Amino acid sequence: MSESLSRRGFVGSAGAAMAAGLAAGAAAAEEAVAARGVRIVGVACSLRKGKTTAAAVQACLDAAKAVDPRVEVELVDIADLSIPVGSLVGKPLAEGQADDFPAIAGKLADPRVGGIIIGTPVYFGSMTSLCKAFLERFMHFRKNDFALGGKVGGVLAVGGARTGGGHERTIACIQAALMSQDMIVVGDGKPTAHTGAALWNHWKDDIAQDEDGMKTAINLGRNVAALALKLASAK
Repeated sequence: MSESLSRRGFVGSAGAAMAAGLAAGAAAAEEAVAARGVRIVGVACSLRKGKTTAAAVQACLDAAKAVDPRVEVELVDIADLSIPVGSLVGKPLAEGQADDFPAIAGKLADPRVGGIIIGTPVYFGSMTSLCKAFLERFMHFRKNDFALGGKVGGVLAVGGARTGGGHERTIACIQAALMSQDMIVVGDGKPTAHTGAALWNHWKDDIAQDEDGMKTAINLGRNVAALALKLASAK
């Protein structure tokens, strides 16, 4: 009996020690994430600054920030920025032409950034020319040891129609570009759980009126932030 009790005591002690070890490991991971913080950057690729796409991306970021106090967010609206693509084929900038991409690239490649959300209006069933130029410049990251690799990516599209306007095609095209950077691409998650956030601009630029679409934006922000936190805590 005493031997049995002794074994039980040993097993119990080992279990307690394991539990304590796991708890300590989890606490250490939490402290590491808290020390670093996780940053989510949203990029609005509309040609109209501060309009529906920017508002929808901001809704994503607000939802991401609400997931955990360790999450920081930033909206980058590139409507008025210059994103030339000639450098991809060795063409110099035209006289007086600006290139705002390097500054944005620095933000996205920052090790503190765990997630990136790209938002675009749907133009003729696809992304805007500005969004396409922006994503083409991502060749910079591929050439720099896949600097965006391992970051979480999410995509949002705003269209003038509820269905048949090209939301899913647009989202899929941008997701393909992000996967080409070795990013971890997610959809909007539960409970809507589709490929990404899809919103309908039907209320004269008041995108908040699209309650169903806003739910997908909120879920996308939550999903990106939640996975970014998990990945950060595992480092």
